[in-house]
Amino acid sequence: MTQSRALDVEAPPSPYVERSRADWAALAASDQLGLDAETLERVRGLDDPTSLRDVREVYLPLSGLLTRYVDLTGELHRSTGDFLHLSVGRTPFVIGIAGSVAVGKSTTARLLRELLAAWPGHPRVALVTTDGFLHPNAELARRGLMERKGFPESYDRRALLRFVMDVKSGKPRVAAPVYSHLVYDIVPDEQVVLDSPDILIVEGLNVLQPAVVRPDGTTGLAVSDFFDFSVYVDADLDDIRAWYVSRFLSLRETAFRDPRSYFTRYAELTPEQAVARAEHLWDTINGPNLRRNILPTRGRATAILRKGPDHRVEWVRIRKV
Repeated sequence: MTQSRALDVEAPPSPYVERSRADWAALAASDQLGLDAETLERVRGLDDPTSLRDVREVYLPLSGLLTRYVDLTGELHRSTGDFLHLSVGRTPFVIGIAGSVAVGKSTTARLLRELLAAWPGHPRVALVTTDGFLHPNAELARRGLMERKGFPESYDRRALLRFVMDVKSGKPRVAAPVYSHLVYDIVPDEQVVLDSPDILIVEGLNVLQPAVVRPDGTTGLAVSDFFDFSVYVDADLDDIRAWYVSRFLSLRETAFRDPRSYFTRYAELTPEQAVARAEHLWDTINGPNLRRNILPTRGRATAILRKGPDHRVEWVRIRKV
């Protein structure tokens, strides 16, 4: 076959549209507001190198697409209400953000919160992390799950499902528990209260998990059943492992030195010991959780952001409507 004939061969049909970073960046609205350096520094995670250029080329276009989804979902709500002769308020548009530990999903969630709030029509954007729905340490210890923190079974999945269902049911005030990474536990008697936001972002390791199969073989509902859009932040597993070790070393020099920290014992490790400890934690807990529970949910996302070794998004994949 000649080269010209080969170029005429179409790619096989796919349920996704994939765009290179350059093509994706070209989709950003020229008059769209971005972030200033101070805001970026505030929302960026530890050791996360996301730059203002990344914001312009990756996250601005994504916020523009999400705004289209929000607006058109509003039109669908009005049309459905007219057809059914209903007069009920619109419920929040819910976005799920999933991905591994250390991949940058928290930064992605916080960036989208800032950018979406700057668009006209939906200024109230709330962000809740599923860390607040982890069982308290005492309960995890009772169940023998302290070494499986972050695995699906370490969460109060019923409480998380009830929370998202309440949001999508239109309850005017919905509360979620609060988790402290400093003390590595749920904060007693502390809550984050949502007052009918326009958009809710739910960020966590396992937000795209399918419904649990009951002993009788039936399934119930999954948290992701109530998402209007979802994003999976993706990268090569070896890159994520390297980022995790790097972040552990940075925490050893910062948060781990706080006397209140659950991990103060790691602050005095030598660099070699710290690397060995981080690699052990990854290889025995975070890596297996990623491979067994998190990565298999990637295909359930509406959008996938694929990062390269330098933490920069290289391409974006969107599920076709």
